[in-house]
Amino acid sequence: MADHALRLAGIGSTIFAEMSALAVRTGSVNLGQGFPDEDGPDAVLEAAVAAVRGGRNQYPPGHGTPELIDAVIAHQARHYGLDLDRSQVVATTGATEAIAGALLGLVDPGDEVVVLEPYYDSYVAMIQMVGAVRRPVTLRAPGFRLDLDELAAAITQRTRLILLNSPHNPTGAVLTRDELEGVAALAIEHDLVVVTDEVYEHLTFGTPHIPLATLPGMAERTLTISSAGKSFSVTGWKVGWASGPSPLVAAVEGAKNWLSYSSGAPLQPAVALALNEHDDFHRALAQQLGAKRDALCAGLEALGMTVYRPDGTYFATTDVSSYGYPDGQAFCRALPGIAGVVAIPSQVFYDDLEEGRHLVRWAFCKKSEVISEGLDRLAAADLHAR
Repeated sequence: MADHALRLAGIGSTIFAEMSALAVRTGSVNLGQGFPDEDGPDAVLEAAVAAVRGGRNQYPPGHGTPELIDAVIAHQARHYGLDLDRSQVVATTGATEAIAGALLGLVDPGDEVVVLEPYYDSYVAMIQMVGAVRRPVTLRAPGFRLDLDELAAAITQRTRLILLNSPHNPTGAVLTRDELEGVAALAIEHDLVVVTDEVYEHLTFGTPHIPLATLPGMAERTLTISSAGKSFSVTGWKVGWASGPSPLVAAVEGAKNWLSYSSGAPLQPAVALALNEHDDFHRALAQQLGAKRDALCAGLEALGMTVYRPDGTYFATTDVSSYGYPDGQAFCRALPGIAGVVAIPSQVFYDDLEEGRHLVRWAFCKKSEVISEGLDRLAAADLHAR
C-alpha cells in the first residue's frame, strides 16, 4: 500500500525543519532558518493581547477582517500609489498560503509556471501539487541578475504565469527597474499573469524595491503577495495577503477557502495597527539588518569564503568550494559537528544542481551577539573536509 500520494513524491519535510532540528540537537548557533531573535513593536504585540482578551477569538471573515483589508489598501496606496478596493485584497495564512492559493486557483494540470531559481521551496512543492510544470530561470552568481533572454526562452504556449520573487530569497537580489520592465514586456506580449512574492519589500539596503504592479500595463495582470512576518518580526503569526485585480484575488480566495478558510482572528487587527502606524519599525529594522549583513559578510570573508553581499532580505550567500566538500549539503551537515553552527545549503533550491552545488545561505536576522558567536565558532574551527 502506498504511504503517500504521488503528488508528494520527493517533497517531504523542508530543509529548514531539518537544519533547525539539527541546530537544537547539537546546540549549534542557528544561522540557517530565517526567523529573527527579537519580536516586533510592543504596541502591536499588545494589540494582539487586547484582541484575545476582547473576544476576537472566533472565526474571522474568510476574506479577512475589515480593518486588515483596509490597512493593506492604505499601505499599497501610501507606499506605491496603487489604488485598490476591498474586492482586490484577501487575507491569507501567511504568504505561503497566498502562494498556494494562487497556484491552486490560477493553474491547471499541465500548465507551465516560469519561476526564478534558486527558489523558495514552497514554490516547487505547490507547482508539483497542482500538477503543473516548472520552468526555471536561473539567477547566477556573482550578481544574481535576471537574464531577460533566458526568461523569454522559458516562456512557451503552455505558460500560464510567471512566479516572481523580489527581494529574492535566498540570494538577496532586488530586481532593478530595467529587469522588471523586461518582465512586464514579456507578460504583456504573451498575455501572462505574474504572481509576485514581495514579503521582504521593506527590508532592502540602499536599493529600492519596485512592485511590478506599479509598472505600466501591469496592475491588471499582477497578483501581489506579502505578509506581516518579515516587515514586523512576527514570522510565527502567519498573517499574509494577496492583492491585485478582483478576478485574480477571487481565484486565490476560492482556493484558500478550502485550505484554512480563515485564521489569526486576534492577530489580524494587530497587523492592521502595524501597517497603519508602525512604518518606523521596518525602516529601523532595515537599517539594523544592513549593519548585521555587513558584520556577517565581513566575518565570512575573513574566513576565506567568497561572499555575495545581498541588497535585501535576511540572507547572504557564500561559495564554500574552497573547503573541499563535494557540495554545500555535505558542508552544512558537517558544520554543526566541527563548528557548532548551522547554515542552509542553497543547492536544494535549484534544478540546476551544478549552479548551486557549493553555495550556502546564512541568515543575519539574529541578535548581533548571536552572529558574533557564530563567527567566533567558525573562526575557531578547521572547516576543511577531513
